[in-house]
Amino acid sequence: MTTLAYTLSDSRVMLRRNLKHQLRYPSMTVMLVGLPIVLLLLFVYVFGGQLGAGLGAHEGRSAYLDYVVPGLLLITVASVVQGTSIMVAMDMTGGIIDRFRTMAIARASVLTGHVLGSLIQTLAGIGILIGVALGIGFHSSAGPLHWFAAIGILALFAVALIWLAVALGLAAKSVETASNTPMILLLLLFLSSGFVQTQTMPGGLRQFAEYQPFTPVADTVRGLLTNAAVGDHAIAAIAWSIGIAVVAYLWAIHLYNTRRAAEPN
Repeated sequence: MTTLAYTLSDSRVMLRRNLKHQLRYPSMTVMLVGLPIVLLLLFVYVFGGQLGAGLGAHEGRSAYLDYVVPGLLLITVASVVQGTSIMVAMDMTGGIIDRFRTMAIARASVLTGHVLGSLIQTLAGIGILIGVALGIGFHSSAGPLHWFAAIGILALFAVALIWLAVALGLAAKSVETASNTPMILLLLLFLSSGFVQTQTMPGGLRQFAEYQPFTPVADTVRGLLTNAAVGDHAIAAIAWSIGIAVVAYLWAIHLYNTRRAAEPN
């Protein structure tokens, strides 16, 4: 077998391991998938009547539902990222990473298994949220290609953030630290165009919101799902995703090769 074949085979084994871990901790999966659904119902039925004013030809809850769904799809991505960081930190503090390093397996496969498992979990969460949104009245004029492109943008951004979560999990000294560090991603999401239009923000905050990674991703997905103009948002979204993925991947590989596992508590 070639080196690539060994890596793919080992990655498949590690993916199966991580999927079994997700099944073993169903409460975490339910929480990560359920949070965006709870927020969807909260934002639409509690705040939607007010926040939907002035969004377009139609106003109110239905207008805000169409606007906020892309932001909540990103909440799904960010929530799974937190779970990834926790699972990686559990491996580090449990000593299994040191055992993997001594085994005749491709080193890249250990981290790849985490990334692929989390990506599957993310796509499942996105599918469930879209189903709930359509069930409560979300309208999309997008065709199959636009839907495919929107899911592709979300998946690319998810891969970038998952690699970042893997690096954060490897860098964390405890599981508690790993669970708290990714919360900054949720803060960035709320300070973007995911939930309100950036032009309604004060000057300094508006500039920050427009030039951080969540805004072009949210605007691109929203444009694709509503059949609106995407403009340069797609280029910015792809550039941010690739940039974050490359930096996070290199950081994660460096930590995996050099950092010793923490002693279990």
